[in-house]
Amino acid sequence: MNIIQPNLNGKDLRIGIVQARFTNEVGSAMVDVAVKKLQELGVSPDNITLATVPGALEVPIVLMNLASSQRFDALIAIGAIIRGETYHFELVANESGAAVTRVGLDYNIPIANAILTTENDEQAHARIVEKATDAAIVAVECGNLVNLLLSEQDD
Repeated sequence: MNIIQPNLNGKDLRIGIVQARFTNEVGSAMVDVAVKKLQELGVSPDNITLATVPGALEVPIVLMNLASSQRFDALIAIGAIIRGETYHFELVANESGAAVTRVGLDYNIPIANAILTTENDEQAHARIVEKATDAAIVAVECGNLVNLLLSEQDD
């Protein structure tokens, strides 16, 4: 059996991050945590690109443009969708989540979806560190894995 071990060495990876600014306090804190973890995993600050957009529904279009540039090994989507009193929460959460997934599949690029969906601000704040850290780890591990699988196809 051939087992591919996780590779968390981000030394040669290029990572793109798209942050929704609508809940800017949460999103900015998540970016700080994710960037710090990426650097701990060896990703050079010169190989990290950050773009911001107004809200979660705008994240996928920028992810798509980053993916189509073929300059990145993995992408990270960051933001927070906090439930309000209307159906809008479900619409934004469902549509942005589906679109983020579609971009990854359409462009064959790993995307760590760290767009929080919470009931309130307190839940969002409580998840900042864990979710942003996980997103950085996922981006590095899956970026390396997809690169390895693509290189094996070329052999």
